[in-house]
Amino acid sequence: MGDLLTTIGTPLYYAISAIWLAWHRLFDTLPISSGWSWTLAIIGLTVTIRALLIPLFVKQIKSSRNMQLIQPKVKELQKKYGHDRERLAQETMKLYKETGTNPFASCLPLILQMPIFLALFHLLRNAANGEPKGFLTQADANQIASGKIFGAGISDTLTHPDNTNVVVLAIILVIAMTATTFTTQRQLMSKNMPTDAMSGPYAQQQKMLLYVLPIVFAVGGIAFPIGLMIYWTTSNIWTMGQQFYVIRNNPAPGTPAAKAKEERDRQKAARHGGSLAVEAPAPVETTEEERRPSQRQQPKRQSREQRKSSRPNQPKKDDEA
Repeated sequence: MGDLLTTIGTPLYYAISAIWLAWHRLFDTLPISSGWSWTLAIIGLTVTIRALLIPLFVKQIKSSRNMQLIQPKVKELQKKYGHDRERLAQETMKLYKETGTNPFASCLPLILQMPIFLALFHLLRNAANGEPKGFLTQADANQIASGKIFGAGISDTLTHPDNTNVVVLAIILVIAMTATTFTTQRQLMSKNMPTDAMSGPYAQQQKMLLYVLPIVFAVGGIAFPIGLMIYWTTSNIWTMGQQFYVIRNNPAPGTPAAKAKEERDRQKAARHGGSLAVEAPAPVETTEEERRPSQRQQPKRQSREQRKSSRPNQPKKDDEA
């Protein structure tokens, strides 16, 4: 088992340490301490990883939206095949296939981040023990082990604090990590889920994640190095911003976010239309005589002599022989 974990983890150690070192080389040129340069490099690592995961995030949003929209059909299947669990599972999977929905897609970004999370955990822990991994050198490990921000080491944990600064900063980061995890999940449920989907199995799954994930990270955060908590808090802030943009600009139909977008669009259209409206000319007032229909003018009466003179000259007929 240990050999398997080493085989899987070793490529990750090199990949994560390469990105981390690249950001550190950039921030190391600034007039800041080594602790801050390695901390900012962790934030840069987080931004890089999350940018690479954007395609998966798009799939997650699409799948999450499909899951919300098909909840009425899922309820119909539950009513129809509730007595037959096997048939219900078959029909539900058939519905997922027809609509292109993957019920596990919402967990993909989290699942793929966990190996990265664990790889960074081992890089920090081993560096604190003077054992570099991946592309980290011994000099890099020594800097990470001794690097400090706000008087606390970035490789220190709440379980083995060196001083009071470690305890205070670790508690603040645990709260921040837990709060951002909860807020991210809450934002998705409160603004981008239709009313029909709030009572289905998908909603139950989301509610479970809403309360379970913060508890997991709150408890686990006690043993996390400070640098690792900075990584996860930064990742949560990225997720919050990413979700806010998608929910605001492309919300799921029938959700509070969709209604808010419709209202914003109406207000924008009203402002846009008001600025382009051209004032209509004032109606021209007419008199009673002008409004009356004009009478046909009768031709002037002519005398017999005038009529004869107005006729074209006709050639006289020859007398009969």
